[in-house]
Amino acid sequence: MSLGQSLQQRQLQRLSPQQIQLMKLLQIPSAQIEQRVKEELEENPALEMNLDLLDGDASTANEEMKDELLQGLQDDEEAVPVDEYELSNEELNEYNYDDDGDIADYKTRDDYYPELDDDKVIPIKAELSLHELLMDQLSMLALDEDKYKIAEQIIGSLDDDGYLRRALQSIADDLAFKQGMWVEEKDIESILLIIQGFDPAGIAARNLQECLLLQLKRKLATDDLEKKQDNKEPLLLAVQVLEKHFEEFTRKHYDKIQKSLHLSDADIKEVLHQIVSLNPKPGAETGHGHDAEMYIIPDFTVLINNGKLELTLNSRNAPPLVISDDYKLMLKEYERGPKQDKAQKEAVFFIKQKIDSAKWFIEMIQQRQQTLLMTMRAILLHQEAFFLSGDTTQLKPMILKDIAEKTALDVSTVSRVANSKYVQTEFGTYLLKYFFSESLTTDSGEEVSTKEVKAILGDLIQQEDKHKPLSDDELTEQLQGKGYNIARRTVAKYRELLNIPVARLRKEL
Repeated sequence: MSLGQSLQQRQLQRLSPQQIQLMKLLQIPSAQIEQRVKEELEENPALEMNLDLLDGDASTANEEMKDELLQGLQDDEEAVPVDEYELSNEELNEYNYDDDGDIADYKTRDDYYPELDDDKVIPIKAELSLHELLMDQLSMLALDEDKYKIAEQIIGSLDDDGYLRRALQSIADDLAFKQGMWVEEKDIESILLIIQGFDPAGIAARNLQECLLLQLKRKLATDDLEKKQDNKEPLLLAVQVLEKHFEEFTRKHYDKIQKSLHLSDADIKEVLHQIVSLNPKPGAETGHGHDAEMYIIPDFTVLINNGKLELTLNSRNAPPLVISDDYKLMLKEYERGPKQDKAQKEAVFFIKQKIDSAKWFIEMIQQRQQTLLMTMRAILLHQEAFFLSGDTTQLKPMILKDIAEKTALDVSTVSRVANSKYVQTEFGTYLLKYFFSESLTTDSGEEVSTKEVKAILGDLIQQEDKHKPLSDDELTEQLQGKGYNIARRTVAKYRELLNIPVARLRKEL
């Protein structure tokens, strides 16, 4: 094996630290931008909030902040431009570069703020979680240590809907590895039956059938119903339906159930009423799930003023940030000191780094504002008819590329804005990606938005006779009769996207 040297030439394209930071900032909605700015203020002492502008007009604040940036160090006659400090190669090497070629010392807390978590929203609603609710009830029981640990393991294995979807053997394995306990499945099941008696009713069920049966049997166990046989009869029949005809029930084959149990039309209606009144997701019954309740804070507001649209950006997106006067002053003071002194050079290097970071961050916030407004204005122009009327059928076909071409932005940049930003209109609040859709050609050759087709499809299903709901073939015929050139499989696809079941499952007695 011989070793040799070779010379290769490669062309690489890398994003600058500013571009990376802008992409990350674009993902952050208004609800979190304040926290992001707060983190940067805590990290970089050279960055400050201009308190004089906080209570002023947002547009005035933006202009003054822009002037501050333009003037800053460069236009101050007494200030010494940072670039005038000549640093040697040895001093420049003090900047640490990471594996991607970015300056590691340039920190804007992005290391602590990775990809945007869509599930994390601000503000959140403070309340007991499902786990805490069940543990409170468990603490009231007189169980020995081993049984308590089994119960704790079961409760910890429940999902957000309150179901136990793990096999009992898997729970036994967990107890063996984590707790050093060797238990049989029957021991776990006996504790599971105890937990299934907790509130809310139906909790810790292993499937939907068991969940609904637990709730029905809880109703049957109440003292009131034991005194009123008439009230018990529909519940007893409902139990029979779920125990013996669950598959027919889920498929809405009510005629088969009615024939098997010899039920009248009135009886089957009352039985179905009892079942559909139950909660299929008891874990989320009172908002005690693991997920916090979401509150949407719009990034944009669009109002109609004398027939014209007015767009405003949420003021949270325009924080009046400036570079610290104290840091500017320190640069001037150190400039007067002996330049050959190592301590002086290190101080200048540190200050320069902090000022650069602050300047970059302010520029990124400004670029973020401009990008948001540029993107929203393009969407507003393209979908003007919808924003003036609120009529979904007025939405035009629009894809990311359309907006990217109008704004001269990259498609990925438009995607980042559309996927995480909301706009408040006079007809409701929408996620920006709601306005994007593919096109469909009508018989006349006109291109219409698939949103329009979905809206009409939803109207057709809403207006149908629920005793004889429209099949996908019939829906296709009606849409084609309205001039929409659409296939049956596309109708089925749109119906599923609208979370509408097939005709058989929409049928009512």
